[in-house]
This record gives sequence, C-alpha cells and structure tokens, in this order.
Amino acid sequence: MIDFRVGMGYDVHQLVDGRELWLGGIRIDHTKGLLGHSDADVLIHAICDALLGAANMRDIGYHFPDTSAETKDIDSKILLKRVIELLGAKGYRVGNIDATVCAERPKLNPHIPEMQDCLSKVMGVDIDRVSIKATTTEKLGFTGREEGISAYAVALIYKE
Repeated sequence: MIDFRVGMGYDVHQLVDGRELWLGGIRIDHTKGLLGHSDADVLIHAICDALLGAANMRDIGYHFPDTSAETKDIDSKILLKRVIELLGAKGYRVGNIDATVCAERPKLNPHIPEMQDCLSKVMGVDIDRVSIKATTTEKLGFTGREEGISAYAVALIYKE
C-alpha cells in the first residue's frame, strides 16, 4: 500500500531596500528584496514547510532556526535540498507541489518557468510536478501596499 501524505506551508517576508529579491530559487530584478535570516526566499520556505508538515517533521524554523550562524544568509535552495534529504531518510518522495506567490510587484508570471525548472532540479523531480502560480491582493493589505510578499504551498509526498 502506498502511504500518501499532504502538507500545507505558508510564509511571509517584509520587502526592504538594500536586499536582492530571491523567489523560487532565482534572483529577480526589483527595487527591493525580502528581509530574513537567510536569503528570505518566501516561496521555497513555504514549500519546505509543506513538505515537512506532510512528513510530520515540524517546520523550517525547527530544523533551521533563525538564531543559527550556519544558516545566516544561506541560499534557500540549500535548505530545500536538506528537507528533501530529511524526507528521504524517512522513505518519502515528492509527489507534487502546488504553490502560489502573492505580490503586487514585480510581475512574476514571466519568471515562473525558470522557478519551476530550478525547484524541480533541487528536489529531483520532473518539472511537471512543480506548479507555481502568482497573484496580487488587488492592492489590499500588506501585500497590496507592497510591504511584503507571501507564499502558500501544498505538497503531496509518498512512500511505497
């Protein structure tokens, strides 16, 4: 019998001057970047939480605390790779990811294929298993005021 598990992840980071914008493992030209202990890739962080949650392995902050010198300014792709290794140690594989990024600017749709390619390679899955969507909040809330970016992700994992 195949053991299927589903997890959900959410993350948010503040937009600030003087930082690069990293989303889905790629650098995107923008006037601001996301503030965080790592590179603050809100999409990867939401995916990590979805994967960890599906495996009942707590969350990204538990495994990679923002008090750790080892993870200061770390590339979030490294964190995602470590999450995949943690899942593998429990016998799990990624079935698929479905994620949504909420941002007013920059427009993300032109970058989605590159994000999918990057993330599929990091996770070792076919690109067709990584769905990324982008939306705005119609100028409402912190996202609408361009104070931050949020991301949601759902992950299906399995072991045979």
